[in-house]
Amino acid sequence: MDLGTLKPLEGSVRNSKRIGRGNATGQGRTAGKGHNGYQSRSGTKNRFHFEGGQTPLMRRLPKRGFSNYGFRKEVQIVNLERIASLELDTVNVTILHERGVIKKTDIPVKILGNGELKNPIEITADMFSKSAIEKLEKAGGKAIYK
Repeated sequence: MDLGTLKPLEGSVRNSKRIGRGNATGQGRTAGKGHNGYQSRSGTKNRFHFEGGQTPLMRRLPKRGFSNYGFRKEVQIVNLERIASLELDTVNVTILHERGVIKKTDIPVKILGNGELKNPIEITADMFSKSAIEKLEKAGGKAIYK
């Protein structure tokens, strides 16, 4: 076997349609484009929203509501009870990520005050709720902004 004898598998390669080569080929005259109309002309684009001149669906439906999708601020939230279950004296974003509490390190983390603390913990995060700061200081811990 050498490079000169290599051939594609049988049935994997087809001849391309020879369009506009006479009626005997089955692709003569209109060349598979039907009769008159936008798609029969040269230089047509595939306009996915075009419905043959009928008012398109996106123009028939009313505009409703408001979407904040492009401007939303994504924040990961962690409650104090979850941090207390780690039983550490210092906690930061990398530790939370390693322990599987948060999924990503590049998205801001906010600590919320759900749960009780028994031991003083020093927490470094992007945001804290008022109740979280009160409970942290009550337990003798510290809230450090990143």
